[in-house]
Formats: sequence, structure tokens, C-alpha cells
Amino acid sequence: MALLSAVRAFLVLGSFVAATTDLGQRTPKDPCAAIAGQKWVAPKDVRACFTSVKVDPVIKDNIIQVINKTLAFHTSVNYEFKAPEPFTADVHEDLLGDLARIQRQSYPSDYDLHIDFSRTLKRLNDALFTNFLPIPLALITEASGAQNVHIAPEAFQVASAEFPDQIDVWQNALPGPLKGKLASLSGARVLLINGQDPFVAVNVNALITGSFQALGTRQNSFFSSYQRSTSGWNYIMGNFAQQSLPLSDSVTITIVRTGQILPETITLPYRSRIGTATVPFTDTASWRANNCVAVPGTNGVDLNAPSTADTVHSPLMKFQQQPPVLPQVARKQPLDVILDTSPQSDVVLPPTLVPSLPAINGSRSVSQFYMLKDGKTGVMALGSFSDSDFNTFLLGMLNGLLSLKSLGATQLIVDVSNNGGGFICAAHWLHRIIVGPKSTTVPKSGLDTKARDGPLAQLIVDQIVNNNADPQGQLLYNPINWANASDVFFAPGTNWLQPPVKTVINGRQDAFSQRLGEECAESGFPAPPPAQALFDGKKVAIVSNGRCASSCSLFSVTMNKEEGAKMVVIGGKKDVQQQYCGTVGGQSTDYSTIDTEIKTTKLKNNSLAPPDLMVNGVQGITWRLGFGVNDPTQPEEWQSRPADLNLPITSDIVNNPVAIWEIVAKKLLSQT
Repeated sequence: MALLSAVRAFLVLGSFVAATTDLGQRTPKDPCAAIAGQKWVAPKDVRACFTSVKVDPVIKDNIIQVINKTLAFHTSVNYEFKAPEPFTADVHEDLLGDLARIQRQSYPSDYDLHIDFSRTLKRLNDALFTNFLPIPLALITEASGAQNVHIAPEAFQVASAEFPDQIDVWQNALPGPLKGKLASLSGARVLLINGQDPFVAVNVNALITGSFQALGTRQNSFFSSYQRSTSGWNYIMGNFAQQSLPLSDSVTITIVRTGQILPETITLPYRSRIGTATVPFTDTASWRANNCVAVPGTNGVDLNAPSTADTVHSPLMKFQQQPPVLPQVARKQPLDVILDTSPQSDVVLPPTLVPSLPAINGSRSVSQFYMLKDGKTGVMALGSFSDSDFNTFLLGMLNGLLSLKSLGATQLIVDVSNNGGGFICAAHWLHRIIVGPKSTTVPKSGLDTKARDGPLAQLIVDQIVNNNADPQGQLLYNPINWANASDVFFAPGTNWLQPPVKTVINGRQDAFSQRLGEECAESGFPAPPPAQALFDGKKVAIVSNGRCASSCSLFSVTMNKEEGAKMVVIGGKKDVQQQYCGTVGGQSTDYSTIDTEIKTTKLKNNSLAPPDLMVNGVQGITWRLGFGVNDPTQPEEWQSRPADLNLPITSDIVNNPVAIWEIVAKKLLSQT
């Protein structure tokens, strides 16, 4: 499903009243008190806490109102109702219809409501407790060419380093002669998961996981992977070994261990670990008070009010797949970032898998540069398109690529595995500096876009252009921040939403803005881009597990479809078409930002405006939708992006970046 929209519905919490009587009966034990102050607990104890809270109809209605009214700004509502090929079978969400159903439906607990929101919006991300297993999985291609699910060869290395205080629990859970031999499970072939073929579990997870349209990419989220982070290399456990909700108490798997012949069946418990962002609590009341009510940043502010200050830690930061970006930076540099069902990983990639190649000059934070031993292949590992310093980030990209060129690199690999997006102009800058000035990069390297043109959006623009509601030019809807289809910035006072471009999508009436160009002018870059190409686009390979979204997608799509860059998806089921990136969007925003637009333009009392959100939650919005490259009349979001190479993962290269890069250089780039 492609909706870039999230509600932390877990926080839709009603009041909890302990049962007491005048006869002096003892108050039933508070189930949330049982998990308070604990780092690790059983999933059933977390569920007992969650299910003890009944739905507050006032809060439920508040959440639904906020979602419904904010979705008027989301570009893809009617597209997602029934996506065209190749996503027809994968994306068919009637958001407005489902929200109406949720409004009518009764739920036995707030947790049940939470699950329904999660599986409808596909963007829920919990930070209270997260379920873990010590056996992340990998899809391994055998020497025969057959693909089988295995426990990742590095599983025990990862688990013993990340969960040292729980290893004994899992060691003691193993049966008979296997007790204490958790390490021996690493690399084992998995024959059954809960008595069924492993891909039954893979595909059940694909139905409820979010973030990407294509089936192959959602299947890949079940398995372990890696990502470059701000401070090092992270290990992504995958949806099997890490659950964002306490859904499962245990798993029973039938395996054949490495070096063994006979199958063995074991049951391992999930363990729930408290999230680092959870504010300490002692019982249900303090849990809700400390973690569940709206906080500064949940709702928008009037930017013209004298007391308004930037919110440094917006709740949105916990949900975006990128390093934190301060609100004042985000307003100056448009973002396209995905919200995912799993938080950014802080599990560390084992030292044996971390690239041992020396980092080249220009390496910084999420962006690292290496030279392969073949002397001709440079590598840029890019875990995000965000950084704490926009200008330094872009200069680091340029310095790194120039350093690779000076060392003799003639071909380039860009590894964007699990890159959730970031600065739009960083994506366009990288495209521009790689291939040089040409018709596909000057005056712009990106896609034309359109914004939704609803009644409330029109009122916001009216207030800005007719009543000077945004004298500092800070709002999304201020015309001075955007360019027309000729890439000329709108003059102050231009009502750029008039007239609306009316259209019919999947049989539904809709309206959008005029076609918008690009705001990433070369004059806004921190240095003049090179006058010549640094690399031939056809000698560039972009590598990922398909989990590349938003600004990462903008970069990958234009590099592939305009410059001929080769696209590689690591792993993936060989009989499923692998798409090299997921959600494209064009620019993302969120409820609190839209609420700021509304409050600053004095429209909060309008009947079309969403109320203030009562809980500590976020809702992401695709605010602009990019037009396609091959078919520029339709959104790129719904056009095919097949990989040139679905790289089989063997046991000797699984989650090993350097080994993967070396194979890509030999198998793909050497042929161009």
C-alpha cells in the first residue's frame, strides 16, 4: 500500500477506571503496573496492559476527524482506491470508507481499535514495547539455484550483542539436547513456521506491513537487512524477528541445522523490550499521562504569534525513516520521507560484516565512500537523504565522488538499502553532480509535481495572497516558495491554486493544482556543481533491497529512467517481480505542519479544519505527487520500476555490503 500516512493509533486511549466497591473489596491489580519499570516483559503482559484500556468515544472521534479532514491534503487518496498495473493486486485501500467503518464499529479494547487503525493505514509505529526474537531470517539461494528461508548465519552474533540480558531465556527455551545451543541455530534451513511453509508467514506479513506498493518489497521486509546510519552500520532485524506490536507470544519452527540431516522442531518465545522513547510510568494512569496525551509538536502553531517557538523534538521524528531534521530546516528544505511500521534500527551490524575498506574523504554520517579492490569501482553507501546540516551534507557528497574519481574510479555503486528519503534537493543534487549538466539535469533534475486542490487549501492560499497571512514566507502554501511548470517561481500574491485542475480518478471526482516545477535551483546549492559528468550514468548501479522510498525513489527513478543507471535488488523471491523502489511521492508533510498552515492563516474555526489532536500522535501526508518519467501525464507513484538484476543472496554474502558490492561490480557494471 502506498499511503504515506500514519496515525499512532495506540495512543487513542480511553480512561481506565479500576473497579472498587464500598464493601472494601481489593482493587484489581493494574496490569500496566506489572510492566512498569521493566526493560523486558512477556508480550502477553504488554497485551494485558493494552487491552485493559477501553475505547473513549470522544478520543476515537477526535482521531477520525483529524485523519479525515487532513486527508483532504493527501494527494493519493483516490489513486489508492484501486491502483493500476503493476500494483492492481497490491494497492486497493478505500481510506475514507474504512474510516467510516471504524467510526461505526465497536471494539472490546483500545488495543483492538489500534490494530484496526494499523492495518488500515499501514503506517503505525509503536515505541512503547517492541517484540524481538534472536533468530532473524534470510532468503538464501542455494548452489542448486533453489531458494530457501534460513536463520541468518550471523543471527547469534547479532542477538548476543544486542540482547545479552535475554540470551539465557532463549537458551533455556530450547528443547532437550539443544538447550544452551542457540548459536547452533544460525544458518539453519527453515522448513516450517508454525506448521506451514515459511512463505505462508512471509505473505501474511506482506498483507499487513506498509510503506511500499510492490509485493516483492513487502516480502523482503520479513527478512534481515542492513543500513548505513548516522554513526555506523545498523542491522535491520526484519518483520519476523522484530514486531512493532505484541502480536505473538512465541513461534514454532521446524529446521535443519547446518551439518545435520534430520529436522528438529523448536519453540522460542518473543520478548518485549521497552522503547527508548517511552517516558517512565508506574501504572495505567501515569502511562497514559506520560506517553499518550498531546505534547508540544503534536499540533500546529500560529507562526505569527509572538510566543511561538520552533519545536525541536516533534513527535514526527520518531516515525520518519531518516535522521532528525529540525523544523526550521525542514521549512527551508522540502522533504520527502517515508513513515514505516518499524522504527529506525539501533541494532548494530556485526563487526565481521561491517565494511573494512577505508572510508574515503567526503564520508560523513549517513554518506560513506569506499574504493573497491578492483581499482575502478567506487561505492557510495547512502542510508538516508537527510543530515543535520544540509550544505555540509551536499558538499560531502561532492567531495566523496571527486575523491573516488581521483583514485581512478570509472564506475559507481550507490547503495541505498533501507533509505527512507530526506531532502528533495539533496536527491536532485546527487543526480546532477553524477551525470553533469545536460537536458535531464539543467534546469532541473527532478519531477514535475502537483498538489491537492481542495476547498480548505484554497482558503489558505486566499488568506496568504489577499490578507498577508504569511509575511515571513514560512508557509507551504505561500506562492513564493514554489515554481510553475516552466520552473519560474511564482510572484508574491499569485493564487497558484486557481483555477483547480479537475479530474476523475477511479471514478471519483478530484482536483489538483496546476503543474509545478522544481524549487531546487542551482543558485541554492552550497557550491557550483561540476561542469562535466563525474560518471557515465550507464556505469552507475543503484543497489538496495527495494526498500528505497520518497527522495530515494526520486533519485533512483530519474537515474534509471533518464540516465540508464542499472538497478539491483538484493535478494527477493525469484518468481516475484522486484521493483527497485517503493513510494515515490513528490513531497511529504504531516498533520502538525498542515495545522500550522491553518492556524497561521486564522482558519482553525472553519468547519473544514481538523480539530487539535488529543493524543500524542502523527499523521504523514504526501503533499505533492510527482509526474512520471516514461508517462509524464500520470504519477510516477503508479508506474512500474522493475529491477535490472535481482541479485541472489548466498550464505557467504548475506548482509555483507562489501561482498555484495563486489558481485554487482563484476556481474553488472563490467558488462556495460
